Amino acid sequence: MGTPLAPNATRVLLLGSGELGKEVVIALQRLGVETIAVDRYANAPAMQVAHRSHVIDMTDPTAVRAVVEAERPHLVVPEIEAIATDALAGIESDCLAEVIPTARATQLTMNREGIRRLAAEELDLPTSPYRFADSAEELSEGAREVGFPCVVKPVMSSSGKGQSLVRSADEVAAAWEHAATGSRVDAGRVIVEGFVDFEYEITQLTVRAVGPSGEVETFFCEPIGHRQDSGDYVESWQPQAMSPVALAAARDVATRVTSALGGRGVFGVELFVRGDEVVFSEVSPRPHDTGLVTLATQRQSEFELHARAILGLPVDPSLTRPGASAVVYGERDAVGIAFEGVAEALAVPESDLRLFGKPESFPRRRMGVAVAGGDTTDEARDRATEAASHVRPTA
Repeated sequence: MGTPLAPNATRVLLLGSGELGKEVVIALQRLGVETIAVDRYANAPAMQVAHRSHVIDMTDPTAVRAVVEAERPHLVVPEIEAIATDALAGIESDCLAEVIPTARATQLTMNREGIRRLAAEELDLPTSPYRFADSAEELSEGAREVGFPCVVKPVMSSSGKGQSLVRSADEVAAAWEHAATGSRVDAGRVIVEGFVDFEYEITQLTVRAVGPSGEVETFFCEPIGHRQDSGDYVESWQPQAMSPVALAAARDVATRVTSALGGRGVFGVELFVRGDEVVFSEVSPRPHDTGLVTLATQRQSEFELHARAILGLPVDPSLTRPGASAVVYGERDAVGIAFEGVAEALAVPESDLRLFGKPESFPRRRMGVAVAGGDTTDEARDRATEAASHVRPTA
């Protein structure tokens, strides 16, 4: 490891600088890494703690290549979907930088079509029935084929953006419009998935890192349970209780899909669980928003695990305490909001708070998260929810 801002510095460039990237930057800086944060808007959370930052259109391949050529990082770490992934392939093939986990993995996972076809058609993993559509008419036909209710998602989006639960044919047109206007990138294409009647859903954080053998090995965090609202996570807890058979199946699916993607780092593998049955949903090749709970539960959070894994360092995903997280929303359209109730939130036993510092607030924008530990996940969930309830955004 070198010295930041010196000729021998180890440089890491993030494409996307939200709250997850902010925690990754902090973890990297603790290991003496020089960090560069890039996003489409100024003063994004990770920019506030990185050594340098740039504002570019990350869907413009020329702009992405230009910033990499200017900064000459050793590693390029995508943090969001809305990136010109073809530019990353060129950057990797021209040996300008190593793309995390790989350029191919980012191309497949940044687009729901790529990862679904890999999982279902190449790896033969259990998934919900699905169709892709390029028009409202094709969506209507696809919805009839997979059956109602069904879920419509843009192929390029995350965190529930542009997602709809469609209960009947009368709601298809509105779902198509919502997908076009609600996603980060309007690709003019959606996936419609048959609804899975699951008991609960989990995130299986899976870490590909250099192990004692000197080769890349697969490590697992304890499974994370979570509750969503309109496709966006509201709270999460760890560990999620599972039968031994279901846990083994979840880790088998996670191993197969992450091994196919390759590279190093944390992967958030989302799975539906019903009894002992596990159904693949999605995978993110980076820390996952539901994994914010690991700030309260693990010896090394998912962000520390990601930093260590991409640098080729040893990892320890062990659980130290049951815990939970609960989201703090902006609740209003405003610039530069303030927060009341912080002291009351931090007075909750075993609680902690992350206020992300996003420069602009929206009613449903995630502006912070409360995390808490407990003797059980139920106790931790109560504490995290209480702590989050005390935080009140104000103009």
